[in-house]
Amino acid sequence: MQEPRLHPRFAAPRLIEALSDTPVVLIHGPRQCGKTTLARTTGDPRGYTYFTFDDDVALAAAEADPAGFVADLPERAILDEVQRAPALFPPLKSVVDRRRTPGRFLLTGSAHVLMVPKLADSLAGRIEILRLHPLAQCERANLPGESPGSSTCCSPQGSRRVAASAWGRDWRSASWPEATRRRSPGGRRGAARPGTATTSRR
Repeated sequence: MQEPRLHPRFAAPRLIEALSDTPVVLIHGPRQCGKTTLARTTGDPRGYTYFTFDDDVALAAAEADPAGFVADLPERAILDEVQRAPALFPPLKSVVDRRRTPGRFLLTGSAHVLMVPKLADSLAGRIEILRLHPLAQCERANLPGESPGSSTCCSPQGSRRVAASAWGRDWRSASWPEATRRRSPGGRRGAARPGTATTSRR
């Protein structure tokens, strides 16, 4: 089976910069917008160890002993779907306050994670939040962003090339990676719709 093609994300340089000077970095955005892929393609080559709280075993361990779970984490860790384990936020604060190493923790979470009170109370001043939007059409075409560090916008030249392309006429298929794997137009719209609703509720 052919592996899905990975498109460079406009947010990647901003993420690398944040990890160079901030102890905790959170990538947040709607479902299926590429948070985990961005975290792993950035973190894996830099020695980060990956944990996901979609894994019931990892989630149970974090809930049973949040302080012990954080204490046992390796030097650099990706914590995926962290909104499922809000009890980790106070122990993360304690670890960061003892040693403010840049890029210590890379978190991902849905748009709802910013509504978790423990996040704001525990990690204020210690965290940089990177908003990840669904895949931009220019990212699919490997066209440049509007400016260095741009997270969503094409350059004027890129926008014209997108408008002229066949897939530029279906923004939902271009935006959500899962939607691009659906064969029927209805399937593509259905895959995109949950992320649209999540974004609209913020």
